[in-house]
Amino acid sequence: MIRPGSECKLENPVKLLKLTPRQAYTFTVAFLGWMIDAIDFFCVSMTTTELAASFNKDPSEVTSAITVTLMLRPIGALAFGVIGDRYGRRIPLMVNLFLFTVIELASGFARNLPTFIGLRAIYGILMGGEWGLGNSLAMETLPAESRGIFSGILQEGYAVGNLVAAMLYYVIVPNLGWRALYWISIAPAVVTIILSYFVEETDAWKQTRETQINSSKRYYTIVIDMLKKHWIRCIYAVILMAAMNFLSHGSQDLYPTFLKKQHGFSPKQATIGTVVGNLGAIVGGMFFGYISDYLGRRRTIAICTICGSCFIPLWILPSKFGQLLAGAFFMQVFVQGAWGVIPVYLSEISPEGFRTTFPGLSYQLGNLIAASASQIEATMGEKNPLPDLRDGKEVPNYGRVQGILIGIIYCCVFVLVIIGREERGKQFVQKQQNNDTDVYELSEKP
Repeated sequence: MIRPGSECKLENPVKLLKLTPRQAYTFTVAFLGWMIDAIDFFCVSMTTTELAASFNKDPSEVTSAITVTLMLRPIGALAFGVIGDRYGRRIPLMVNLFLFTVIELASGFARNLPTFIGLRAIYGILMGGEWGLGNSLAMETLPAESRGIFSGILQEGYAVGNLVAAMLYYVIVPNLGWRALYWISIAPAVVTIILSYFVEETDAWKQTRETQINSSKRYYTIVIDMLKKHWIRCIYAVILMAAMNFLSHGSQDLYPTFLKKQHGFSPKQATIGTVVGNLGAIVGGMFFGYISDYLGRRRTIAICTICGSCFIPLWILPSKFGQLLAGAFFMQVFVQGAWGVIPVYLSEISPEGFRTTFPGLSYQLGNLIAASASQIEATMGEKNPLPDLRDGKEVPNYGRVQGILIGIIYCCVFVLVIIGREERGKQFVQKQQNNDTDVYELSEKP
C-alpha cells in the first residue's frame, strides 16, 4: 500500500497499465464519457461560422452559446454530484449521457439561435455533471499505484475528443452540412450509454452508502459537518481550479486566432497548430500523471509550471510556423501535464463521502471563474496592437498578452500547489470501524 505523501519507487508503466477486467471496463466508460463531452462541446466552436450563416447572425452572437454552456456547468456538477454521492454513480451517469445525447440530437434540428442557445444551456448543465461522476467511478475503482498514469489518460480524453470533433467536422460538414455533425456525433454516446449499464458501483461508494443507511444523521447535517470541518479545503480547491482553468483556456482558446490574425497564417495552418497542441497535451497528461505516483501530485504540478514557463518565448515570439508549432506542442505538454494530475489529486484530497461532488463542483466553479480568459486576452491584445500596420489596419498583439497572462498564472499555480496538501496513494476503502463511526468522520485534518 502507498501511504499518503510517502516516497515510492518509479514503477514500470506497462505493469501499472495492467488492470483487472472490471477496472479496465469501468475506466473505459469514464474515459469515453469525458471524450464524448469534449466532442459535443467542440462541435459548437467548430461550426460557429456555419451556425452564424444558417441563423443569419454574427459569429459573436453564436459564441454566446459557448458562454452559456460554461456558465451553467457548476449547476450540473452540484446536482449530479449530490445524486452520485448519495445514490451511486452508475445510474446518474447513464441518465446524464442519455440526456445530453438527446440535446445534441435536438441541436441539429434547431431552427433559430434562441432555440439553439436554450438547448446548449441544458447541455451545459449536463456537461458539468459528467466529469465528477466519471472521475469518481474511475479513481475509486483503480488500484492506488495506478491512479497517476490513468488520471493523465482520463483527463486527456478531452484532448482526444477535440481531435475527434475536428476530424468529424472536416469529413461531415463540407459534405452534409453542420446539422449532420450534431446528428452523427451522438453515435459514440449511444455506445457509451449501453456500456455504462454494465458498470458496477465502486466498493468505496458501497461502504459509504452502508454507513449512510446506518447513520442517525440526515444528509444535510452530514454536508454541514463536512463544510465546517473542510471549508478551507473547499475554498482552496476552487481557487486552484480557477487558476488551472485560466492556464488551459488562456493557452488554448485564443491561440488559433493568434496564428491567423497576428501572424497571417491560414485557417488550415491554425487547425494544424490546434492538432499539434492536442498531441502535446496527450503526451504531457500521460507522462506527468505517471510520474506523479513517484514525485507526488503537488511536486509534479510545480515542475510543470516551471518547465512550461521556460517555453513561453518559443510559444509566442517566433515568426516561422514550424517554430510556433514546436512552442504549441511543448506548451501543452506542460499545461496538460499539470492537468493530468488533477483528477487523482482532487479525488485524493476529497472529504470522504463527497468524491463526486467535491472534485466536480470545484472543477466547474473554477471553470466558471476562468471562462473570461480568452475574452480578456482578446480585448487586451486589441487595445495594445503591434506597432506596424498590415494592409493599413492595426494588428492585435495577442502574443504578448498571452505570454504575460500565462506567466502570471504559472506563478499562481506554483504557489497554490506548494501550500496545498499531499495525499498521494490515499486508500478510498476504509478498514472496518465501529458501527457508530461515520465514514465522513474518518477524513484527515481540514
